[in-house]
Amino acid sequence: MDIEERFALVTRNSEEVVSEDELRKLLAEKEQPVAYIGFEPSGMVHLGWVLVAQKIKDLCNAGFKVIIFWADWHAYINDKLGGNLDNIRICARYMEDCFLALGVPRDKIEFKYASELVSETEYWEKVIKVGKATTLARVKRAMTIMGRSENDDNIDAAKVFYPILQATDIFCMDVDLAYAGLDQRRAHMLARDAAEKLGWRKPLALHTPLLPGLKGGNRMDPVESKMSKSDPSGNITIHDDRDAIAQKMKKAFCPPEKEHENENPVLMLCKHIILPRNGEVFVDRPEKYGGPVTYHSYEELTDAYFSSALSPFDLKTGVTDGMAKTLAPVAEYFEAHPENRQALMDVLATVKKLR
Repeated sequence: MDIEERFALVTRNSEEVVSEDELRKLLAEKEQPVAYIGFEPSGMVHLGWVLVAQKIKDLCNAGFKVIIFWADWHAYINDKLGGNLDNIRICARYMEDCFLALGVPRDKIEFKYASELVSETEYWEKVIKVGKATTLARVKRAMTIMGRSENDDNIDAAKVFYPILQATDIFCMDVDLAYAGLDQRRAHMLARDAAEKLGWRKPLALHTPLLPGLKGGNRMDPVESKMSKSDPSGNITIHDDRDAIAQKMKKAFCPPEKEHENENPVLMLCKHIILPRNGEVFVDRPEKYGGPVTYHSYEELTDAYFSSALSPFDLKTGVTDGMAKTLAPVAEYFEAHPENRQALMDVLATVKKLR
């Protein structure tokens, strides 16, 4: 596979790479670069992870070694799962299962915990250096990466460390490329800025789009309207069966106007999940409404939808079937390996009772 083929794999279905020239240089110089993506273990997994799993597979196929980083101490700082590290690590083990269920190649990835880094003196030396190279104002702006407002003065002081820790993780794992959804962009830019000031190697940054919640996106603020597990009626989990998906699709925002295309969560599921995973969107509609139809590209699908050749009802039916097909391997995996998911469900029930 030549450099341009590897480049195309890394960048397809992505929002941005910072920068393209740096990526081509990296691919020319390294046969197996290191990429990383970090997660707070904090609950059940929703559809956004399908998009992430696909990009991890793209990176692996392009020759990268990918570190999936469980930010257990970060989740503790951010008060996830009752601020209990044991609960957080139970969730991380469940999330490992989720990636394997979604087809991430186990032999090309490494699962790593923040706990493995924070025990080293070198880590805290780098934390101080990154902090010295970063203004407090920049850190506060980056706090949106953890779902916090930069103007919230009532948070505990530990939360201010969070963006600095996230940048330090990258340097301590000697990462070539930091990957995440677009909501983590500020942390990656903070890391690049700190690296330049400290004379360290700058990590590339790769960002994929954020799936909008089923209630609709916001073109002015996609982070604010992204699919989130905190809104059960606005998201689909990877464990939802066809009936559950169909019920949620009924209420999903699905405007037929082209100017609302990027706010339409049903179309975005086709673009970012179903077409990349299945290669097609199949709509099994009655003959009196045009009969069954298959779309092999997003452009073909949107041409039909915006010309009214495909109705919102039929689009939702096709997406329901497509999502059920996409998630079928997940159900099979967890039927064979239920232990970690059940352990997390027990944790979530306990945490809910304590609220």
